[in-house]
This record gives sequence, C-alpha cells and structure tokens, in this order.
Amino acid sequence: MQQLTKQKIARFLSDESGPTAVEYAVMLALILAVCIAAFATMGSASANLWTDNTTQIDTFMNN
Repeated sequence: MQQLTKQKIARFLSDESGPTAVEYAVMLALILAVCIAAFATMGSASANLWTDNTTQIDTFMNN
C-alpha cells in the first residue's frame, strides 16, 4: 500500500497537468468565496424583506 502511494505521488509530481489542477483549484476557491459572500448578503436582505412584508400583512389583517 505504501509503495503504491509513493508511486502515485511520484507520478503526480512528474505530471505536467499538476500546476493546471492547482490553478483550477484556486479559481474554484475564489468563485466559491464570492458565491458565499453574495448569498450571505442576499440572505440578510431577503430576511429583512420577508420581515417587513410579514409586518405589513399583520398590520393590515388586524385593522
């Protein structure tokens, strides 16, 4: 098992597509960070919108 792991690591290090995989991983991490930030911002705005709408509906129904 250990020999197989060493062989795979050696093959990975000699493979030219390694840097490309790292570049894709970095791009994916950046895209995910932007998406998380956007969803967090939109989530707060959406929660406020629902709260305001609920308050207005409750006010209308109670009058």
